[in-house]
Amino acid sequence: MTEQPQPASPTGELTLRTLAMPADANPAGDIFGGWVMAQMDLASGIRATERAHGRTVTAAVKEMAFQLPVKIGDTLNVYTEITRVGTSSITLNVEAWAQRARYRMLEKVTAGTFVMVALGDDGKPRPVPAE
Repeated sequence: MTEQPQPASPTGELTLRTLAMPADANPAGDIFGGWVMAQMDLASGIRATERAHGRTVTAAVKEMAFQLPVKIGDTLNVYTEITRVGTSSITLNVEAWAQRARYRMLEKVTAGTFVMVALGDDGKPRPVPAE
């Protein structure tokens, strides 16, 4: 994990909040990165589905790097920002921030770019409607 300067505040809309529990941790007490990524994927799906007015699926995850660990008892706050809407795809910048349980501070733990695709009832890509 590389230490990077922290932005003053999250970018985007708060889309998901959840509590990091002992079952989500490795033996050292840090939360598994895969669990954090899954929460980010859920938030992407929520935001993309709202924008697409229907079903979406994850097509790609790009440029994701962990900066700080999430600990048991932290509240994970996931922020999403739609950065591009294509014909059938929606690209989102997703940031995960930990609300530290004991210290009442918010720290950015990771960020990534998620690409979601709108699907029709037939399971094939469909156009994202205009806003």
